Amino acid sequence: MRASRFFLSTAKEAPAEAEVVSQKLMLRAGMIRKLSAGIYSWMPLGLRTLRKVEQVVREEMDRAGALETYLPHVAPAELWQETGRWDKFGPQLLKIRDRHERDFLFGPTHEEVITDIVRRDVRSYRQLPVNFYQIQVKFRDEIRPRFGVMRGREFLMKDAYSFDVDRDALMKSYDAMYRAYERIFTRLGLRFRAVEADTGAIGGFASHEFQVLADSGEDAIAWCPQSQYAANVEQAEAVAPPGPRPAPGEAMRKVPTPGQSTCEEVTALLELPLARSVKCLMATAGDKVHMLLVRGDHMGNEVKIGKLPGFAGWRWSTEAEIVQATGCAPGYLGPVGLPAGVPLVVDRAVAVMADFVCGANEKDFHLAGVNFGRDCREPDAVADLRNVVSGDPSPDGKGALEIVRGIEVGHVFALGTRYSREMGASYLDANGASKPIEMGCYGIGVTRVVAAAIEQNHDERGIVWTAAMAPFGVAIAAVGYDRSEAVRAAADRLHDELEAAGVDVLLDDRGERPGAMFADLELIGIPHRVTIGERGLKDGNVEYQARRDKAATPVPLASIAAFVRDKLAAGRENG
Repeated sequence: MRASRFFLSTAKEAPAEAEVVSQKLMLRAGMIRKLSAGIYSWMPLGLRTLRKVEQVVREEMDRAGALETYLPHVAPAELWQETGRWDKFGPQLLKIRDRHERDFLFGPTHEEVITDIVRRDVRSYRQLPVNFYQIQVKFRDEIRPRFGVMRGREFLMKDAYSFDVDRDALMKSYDAMYRAYERIFTRLGLRFRAVEADTGAIGGFASHEFQVLADSGEDAIAWCPQSQYAANVEQAEAVAPPGPRPAPGEAMRKVPTPGQSTCEEVTALLELPLARSVKCLMATAGDKVHMLLVRGDHMGNEVKIGKLPGFAGWRWSTEAEIVQATGCAPGYLGPVGLPAGVPLVVDRAVAVMADFVCGANEKDFHLAGVNFGRDCREPDAVADLRNVVSGDPSPDGKGALEIVRGIEVGHVFALGTRYSREMGASYLDANGASKPIEMGCYGIGVTRVVAAAIEQNHDERGIVWTAAMAPFGVAIAAVGYDRSEAVRAAADRLHDELEAAGVDVLLDDRGERPGAMFADLELIGIPHRVTIGERGLKDGNVEYQARRDKAATPVPLASIAAFVRDKLAAGRENG
């Protein structure tokens, strides 16, 4: 490809609204153009990378035995009403009506559509297992689209759906998809980790997220360097500290804390470690206010709280509810004197605390030296209520956890019969008995992969593409192409030879100044660059420089094509 025939539109500065590195660089490189909030046009340069990601995904899905389909973007409301998601999915669901006033939606995901197909066509166990996938545009009406294509409203997604006869067969399909995802992200050259995750609104009984590791990631990941354990912080178990609880060593005392309502402020005033305090989280579940206690230096985990018995559909209590239940406003709450009608649930770490600091249930006062059993009642329940932190023991017992940041690019779910029972998707087994089909679903955010790769691979000059994702594998920087016959002849010859060998090559034949040309090629992140100029040609040389190299290397013109092909081959072997 010649730059003079390609739409290369770069900029020195990103729009002021761009928030993250990938958004800034994709706009500056001319990969995308914003149409509306969360909606972007993919320009020729960006589309080349997007298609390369898509192709790797397609090849590995085919290799894993999945069958490609293409399902409608628009689906009738009736299917989503069967599963209850027409109402439960919330305002992210883009609902539309046709000219006959019938309700439809623009699919954010396709569990209902594919299950409807299977329930119509699959009758016997002999037709199972089967796994369908598609690569298709989705739309979710994000309340706050941001970060460019990282959290857009319209995006390209690969979604797959497996159908099996029983739980064991489902887990074989799940494992096949898990392994396919590992191959996909490895081939794309990304540093990633598969982590245990909550099933969330999709449902099911098992789930893993595939996270691209990047400091800018929205998700916190707990992992153990000494083992294979990894989990989303929302899912990672906080192991119970060794017991028993120490005996009380202090008398309870009331201390004035005027205007000091947080654990940080109170422990600083008392010159105590933050870990000696407990914080109260007030939650309403089943029309009853509950007091939940976590250690002052820990954060409550909403996902874990939602899994407590009787906490389905819970919410944080309002201030009015808290005052009515305890007689005190938030900021000075504690378990001492807690009314019997308010259940007390404490985190595992709190259950083994002694002589702790908590609110006195009186404005501007706290209590120190508090102990369960002596000063307040024993907890009604002890549970894992918090996020793990660095240094916590790994749940597998093989080391300590570290916290890293990640960007979710893929998710696999073992759904079980979550959708098949509601939609009547069943089969006849070998004995003629009707059984519900076991399902799994598996998604990859194809557009998000592109942004995540940039977040992980960039420098002060621009994007640094991995070999598998680069829009072009090689750039030829022809210095003085418009002025020198020797440069023009050498550049054209190398371009044609590499192109004939199947190499994605971009010849910069625009006649730009060297500085501007190099800046563009580095910004768009092409992995290998060959610079051809009159001075080098006089000695029979050109210059080669990989995108991460600090300096160029002279290479004889006669051997540069073979040299570049060897570099490309080595890059493919290394991921």
